Amino acid sequence: MNQESIPTLMDFAAKSLLSNEPIAIQSLEVLPKHLYIPLFKSAFLGRHKKVLNAMVRVWPFYCLHIGTLIVQEPPYEILEAIVDGLQFLPVQNTSSGGPKLRILDLRQSQNYEITCYYRFQQKLCSHSCVNSQNSILKVEEVQHRCIFNERVTSESASSWKPIELLVNLSFNSSWRTKRFLLFIKRKIEQSFGSLHLCCRYLQINHISVHNSSVQILDPACVDRLELNWVHLRKVITLFPQFIRLNSLTLFNIPFQSCNGSNFETFLTWLGKLDMLQELSFSFFCLTNQLQKVLRVLQHLVHLNSLRFLFCELSHRDLTVLSQNDHVTHLKRLDLSNNLHWSDYDPFKGLLERVSGTLQHLEINNCKITDSELSAILPVLSHCSHLRVLSLAYNYLSMTALVNLLQSLTALSNLRRVVYPVPLHCYELGRFGGQLDLNKLAEAKAHLNLVLQMAQRNDIYWTIL
Repeated sequence: MNQESIPTLMDFAAKSLLSNEPIAIQSLEVLPKHLYIPLFKSAFLGRHKKVLNAMVRVWPFYCLHIGTLIVQEPPYEILEAIVDGLQFLPVQNTSSGGPKLRILDLRQSQNYEITCYYRFQQKLCSHSCVNSQNSILKVEEVQHRCIFNERVTSESASSWKPIELLVNLSFNSSWRTKRFLLFIKRKIEQSFGSLHLCCRYLQINHISVHNSSVQILDPACVDRLELNWVHLRKVITLFPQFIRLNSLTLFNIPFQSCNGSNFETFLTWLGKLDMLQELSFSFFCLTNQLQKVLRVLQHLVHLNSLRFLFCELSHRDLTVLSQNDHVTHLKRLDLSNNLHWSDYDPFKGLLERVSGTLQHLEINNCKITDSELSAILPVLSHCSHLRVLSLAYNYLSMTALVNLLQSLTALSNLRRVVYPVPLHCYELGRFGGQLDLNKLAEAKAHLNLVLQMAQRNDIYWTIL
């Protein structure tokens, strides 16, 4: 059993207290600060909504992060109970004994703990908003200036204690999502303007359904935007608001969106995203149009990740990409397409240009055969910074995979390789046929033996 999963005495005590919710809520008045965290964890995982609501009302720390707390089903009811516990008080009525919670973070992540209590004395949180004019830092600056000049009144919105609600939102057609968004909207309206909704990651499916919901967002906060099944015509009016994006993903954009004036307008906006680091196109028809995209990307100096998944790239597109100066800065490249391998010189040239920086390369579903792999392998083996390589769903023999593995073991930074099922493991040796599981097991064992002989047990070599 994992040592971290073994219940502690504190866990048993919290579970025992939660068995009687009224008593648990009453005990919050005398509960020591350091016991709030284990009790909150147990209440969250046990879905004790009333206790969570009461805890937020008297939370003794500056910030509260969901962090590593994850439940199987979307915890909308739990999140609503937590948000509903937020207290909005006028600045002049606050005291050291009042609620201290100023930042409520509903994003689930493995990267941070429930509260930054070690920063509490400085009243800082590294996750707080820095971009919006409605952020705590900027609102408090205005409040302090007003108080200093003796111009603040109890009726003014700035006199209320600002609170930030950090979220990642996915706008889809489910009624539960719509209900949660309406709840958030009502909470903002009830806060007298003191609740700042800071959405860092926004996913939109079928934007026509969610035009009204988007209006509750502050576009200055969004740094990751993902658009699925959205016609460019319906979103080009929305795009100009999002100017601080670090990541943009466009997935399943209708074919008719990918040309004409809508596409030109989209490119104009794209070229203004000065902070963009990651750009991903998936099932977005770019046939013979990649040159237009690259022309606007050349001014984005922070861009280091490009993904073109099933974008119907032509030989001309691949040639243009290989000749583009910006690719020399890329750390991640994904060309999982049905590429035209009748002439693989453009791809070899592309690998040569990115070899000095590339860390992550995916060329899945590219119909790569033994001859193509043999041609690009010398260049690939010079990508000294490569950490991840994926070659899934290509047409490679066992001999080619062994040669690949032997060539890559010299790359000291390489940690993960995803390789396709060897052709001989399919019936009749044809890709996509019935698998012979015995042959597949033998192939895996042989490749693992090659890794062991090369003393590269640090490479995770997996099949897909």
